[in-house]
Amino acid sequence: MQNHFTETIFYQIELTAKYCKLLGSQVFEKFNAGITCEEYSVLDVLLSSPELCQRDLAKLILKDRANTGKLLDTLEKKGFVKRKLSIKNNRPVKIVEITEAGKEKVTDVLERIRPHYEFVKERINNSDVAKVGDLLKELRKILDETLEIQI
Repeated sequence: MQNHFTETIFYQIELTAKYCKLLGSQVFEKFNAGITCEEYSVLDVLLSSPELCQRDLAKLILKDRANTGKLLDTLEKKGFVKRKLSIKNNRPVKIVEITEAGKEKVTDVLERIRPHYEFVKERINNSDVAKVGDLLKELRKILDETLEIQI
């Protein structure tokens, strides 16, 4: 018998992702972070993977290039990132770098939001989190094999 959509794993994953996004937005607003959760994710990725081009950054933050560009415009106006021209595969590309102010913002925001996320994390068994992560990776692998377009 076919499950209703709301009873499928795909629905549960999407609903959980929406809860996570809503929680992130609420936490960043509550702690008056001065940046959005999405802007934070850009800065955090750039901190761990310096000098990415916009296309590679977009893939890592799970956004399209247009939305990534808007986020970068905002972060550049705030002085948290800068773009410079570089050559990649013999083609000119703009590389995005996090500034010192951006690094300070990541550290400041992380210190303020960490206790809230730790509270949530403490309520979930670490081995369960690892199991769910492994299961999601396996599901993505299976889905990737059936997708016509590679992400």
